Amino acid sequence: MKELKVKIKSVNLSNKAGKEIKLNEKVFGVVPREDIVSRVIRWQLAKRRLGNHSVQTRSQVKMTTAKMYKQKGTGKARHGSGSVSQFKGGGMAHGPVVHSHTHRLNKKVRKLGLRSVLSNKFKSGKLIILETSKSDGKTSSLKQSLNKMGVNNALIISGNDIDQNLLRAAANIRNLDVLSHQGLNVYDIVKKDNLIIIDDALKFVEERLL
Repeated sequence: MKELKVKIKSVNLSNKAGKEIKLNEKVFGVVPREDIVSRVIRWQLAKRRLGNHSVQTRSQVKMTTAKMYKQKGTGKARHGSGSVSQFKGGGMAHGPVVHSHTHRLNKKVRKLGLRSVLSNKFKSGKLIILETSKSDGKTSSLKQSLNKMGVNNALIISGNDIDQNLLRAAANIRNLDVLSHQGLNVYDIVKKDNLIIIDDALKFVEERLL
């Protein structure tokens, strides 16, 4: 797997350049694998499916089990209980049942999917490393900072302790999500144009994917 030299300058909330950071090449410098990314996204979405769709079968329908009418002499077809599927109010035959849609995916494949999308964000100039700073909790301030960075659709990845002021400010901004580094995933990264990683979360992201 080919790797690239990856360096990036961090910025603060005023979009002023900070120190140069050397990113781990095995995480941010791999050649993106679209096929792997697609597999991981399908795996994630399958896990999110509830699978609780269900209908009542003949045995579950609440209805008398008495024979509908006598066996012979009516000129009609012979029938037993009215709970069978061909009658109104009867149970459904071969209907959907509760089941899980999840399937297994190797951990190495999942890691490669994350490394692929992170590398793609870096190569396309959509990755931002944000210097740790306390937000004032105001939506207007955060929106102004994002405008200075040229960002209007982003995912922010924070360290172990998410700044509650940042969460409060981000909650009112459309197309902006905040996750801790533990929640980093392929699908949420792909959904957003930009990926903003707060610098104190960077080491956790790299350690997780090595």
